[in-house]
Amino acid sequence: MKNGLFGFVAIVLVVLAVLAYMSFFVVNPTQQALVLQFGEIRRTAKDPGLYVKIPFIQNVVFLDKRVLDLNMEPKEVIAADKKRLVVDAFARYRIENPVLFFQTVNNVREADLRLSTFLDASLRSELGRSSFTDVVRDRRAQLMEAIRKDIDRRSAEIGVTVVDVKIRRADLPDANSQAVFRRMQTERQREATEIRAQGEEQSRRIKSRADRDATVIVAEARRDAEKIRGDGDAERNRIFAEAYSKDPEFFAFYRSMQAYLTGMSSKDTRMVISPDSDFFRYFLGPQGPGGVASGVGASKRAPSVPSSPAGTQ
Repeated sequence: MKNGLFGFVAIVLVVLAVLAYMSFFVVNPTQQALVLQFGEIRRTAKDPGLYVKIPFIQNVVFLDKRVLDLNMEPKEVIAADKKRLVVDAFARYRIENPVLFFQTVNNVREADLRLSTFLDASLRSELGRSSFTDVVRDRRAQLMEAIRKDIDRRSAEIGVTVVDVKIRRADLPDANSQAVFRRMQTERQREATEIRAQGEEQSRRIKSRADRDATVIVAEARRDAEKIRGDGDAERNRIFAEAYSKDPEFFAFYRSMQAYLTGMSSKDTRMVISPDSDFFRYFLGPQGPGGVASGVGASKRAPSVPSSPAGTQ
């Protein structure tokens, strides 16, 4: 009797434990829950904690509260300037209204399919109104924000809020990229050739100007040199004239000595001159032929001025 009572109590305790286990559920901080009764939503549980439900009658569906990722396959889009673009984009979203989300798409997989349709339509619409340079450089951030707002507006009907939309890559197709690369290379080569030609022209112009300036500078220098040389010769002649006027005989003697020094400085000098030539007038003595030596302390007299000796010029 006791054994039968003990077994009955054990069975009751087990049933109660099972009922208690099936009557409670836990919502984690990363989750939100829907309590369903025969498929009908009875209540929601968004905050983390321990909740109660009716066992066997009610069941719980858990949905993620975190930001979810939506990766889209690369799509080919035609821009406003008729250029084909291969666009790789992704979106990030959050389940904002779990009741509407469950009623419309039921699960994340279906939500991804619906959002992919929204993202594809919005990409084609926005990029189709923009040029290639707007997409890849000038207005990329503004275009992504416009696409995000458009998808967020559409996704509100399934209880989802779109957090962000990003374009990973927006490039030309491979065939077009190669053609564009070749065209860019040709343009750069043309520009390089034009720049080299302009540089060569500038180089020749600078060299021509430098040669002209050098010619002018040399000509002016030669002109100034000739002027200075002429002034020097004039000054030398003036000094010689003053010296000659002060003592003509001594000056004639000095010029004759210079002529002897210049004419006979070389060892192989050969001169064919008459012995009684005026060139040898001072070989007979310092006074010349019958003259009086002139010098410091000598009395001055006015003999005839001798002619310039040969070889003194």
